[in-house]
Amino acid sequence: MKISGCKRKKRRKRKFRRSGKFFVYILECSDGTYYTGYTPDIDKRLGLHNRGKGARYTRDRRPVELKWHKAYRYFKLAFLEEKRIKTLTRKEKEDLIYARKPRKRRAGSRR
Repeated sequence: MKISGCKRKKRRKRKFRRSGKFFVYILECSDGTYYTGYTPDIDKRLGLHNRGKGARYTRDRRPVELKWHKAYRYFKLAFLEEKRIKTLTRKEKEDLIYARKPRKRRAGSRR
């Protein structure tokens, strides 16, 4: 059934910025665990995490504290760095946070 005279409004999609300033960050949660993410506005994002409006993981682990961040010019680089950091062990994340040289893994060693 077609209703005449009824027009749908087209919603404009907000254009996604692919360049500018993007941050990759590591937070330490109140239980001592680390959370990694990326954002174009690090101050706003940290506030969201601490108000319980950020990631589901950090909601029950407040307050969170910013331990490390790095700025990138392109979204894709920040996104890829976040993915890489999420694969690191806790020790490797701590090496990154405290700017220690990462230790080389021995062949066949487990994380």
